Amino acid sequence: MWAILKREFRAYFQSPLGYVFISALFFFSGFYFFTYNLYSGTTNMSTLFDLLFPVVLFLVPVLTMRLMSEDKRLRTDQLLLTAPVSRLGIVLGKYCAAAAVFIIAVSSTLLEAIVMSFFGRPHWPVIIGHFVGILLLGLTLIAICMFLSALTESQVIAAVSGFVVSLFLMLVDALALVVNNRFLQVVFRNLSFNDRYKPFTVGIFDLPSVVFFISIGALFLFLTLAVLDKDRWR
Repeated sequence: MWAILKREFRAYFQSPLGYVFISALFFFSGFYFFTYNLYSGTTNMSTLFDLLFPVVLFLVPVLTMRLMSEDKRLRTDQLLLTAPVSRLGIVLGKYCAAAAVFIIAVSSTLLEAIVMSFFGRPHWPVIIGHFVGILLLGLTLIAICMFLSALTESQVIAAVSGFVVSLFLMLVDALALVVNNRFLQVVFRNLSFNDRYKPFTVGIFDLPSVVFFISIGALFLFLTLAVLDKDRWR
């Protein structure tokens, strides 16, 4: 697993992808921080984290588009499957590499909170709650988009599929309002990432939401593992 993790993490910075992803998240978080905190003179970072929700949804597919699809395109996936590393190690290694890049990128919010502490008295428990929320959102979406990348050898298709899923996750709240079927309304509300994410933006550490994000992430990691098992015997 560690060899896979180091290989994938290094690959992010041997191309512009890792730098572009981190720079983009730093830019958006910095812009929101300046606009809604420094310029407005408030230590409440709820708006910043609320606005980062769609940013993360649409940037993560770019981060994950090459994770599995590149090996398929280069025909190195079979070499990985026959290497002295378990399929679970392959999946977790790739996942952890993307997660590490994401954590580096989203750490900008903690740096901004530190900067803010020189001008005011931020409520650190609330800020940590915010950070946990954005972290859970990103790590769950990485697992989903990694599964989508495992289904194709085209990075473009993997990225577009991730964007479609992200768009669905943004619109699922609206779908719950427009459908007439009571069962579908309940399903859409329970699938709402936005509803699960909202408590963290107001500083509430919501345990059911934590379990929801972890469960969804684990499910899609398992599905990615199942795709690898299928590819092994093709």
